Amino acid sequence: MPLEKIGGQVFDIAQEKPTDVWEVEALYDLCFAPGREALSSYRLRDNVQRVPELCLTARDGDGILAGAIRFWPILVGNAPALLLGPVAVHPTRQGEGLGGILMRASLGRTDELGWPRVMLVGDYPYYSRFGFEKLTGVEMPPPTNPDRVLGIGDWDGITGQVRKWGSKLI
Repeated sequence: MPLEKIGGQVFDIAQEKPTDVWEVEALYDLCFAPGREALSSYRLRDNVQRVPELCLTARDGDGILAGAIRFWPILVGNAPALLLGPVAVHPTRQGEGLGGILMRASLGRTDELGWPRVMLVGDYPYYSRFGFEKLTGVEMPPPTNPDRVLGIGDWDGITGQVRKWGSKLI
């Protein structure tokens, strides 16, 4: 992936490597509240392999991790989809546009990799700038505020419960 320049600083945007895992997890711990792994979206990720081609890191010129984004396969009803998240930018780098770079770089590849739809749980005012819309008829496991269930891509006719990848419809 190309280098990205923000305000005179160059960032290397690259696919997350196995050796990045502990740093990425530490970044998520820093950026999100304690207990983040108790959220329903984490239950959908338990023992499921990430989509590696879409999981990206951003490192500054000194090689310090500044941001990361991950994607996970899920099912909505019987339709495959991606669950975006977490995406995080180090607090010292927030507000510089790095999160947007990670979002655009990864979302720009979902179709070519065969994933026509992406969803996330987040703030509509922030994610709408990337094209996300509120989803109706898509049911995240509780406790999830339905107003925070957002999607981008081909959601025509896709409704139902969001389930863990590989789970069977009851």
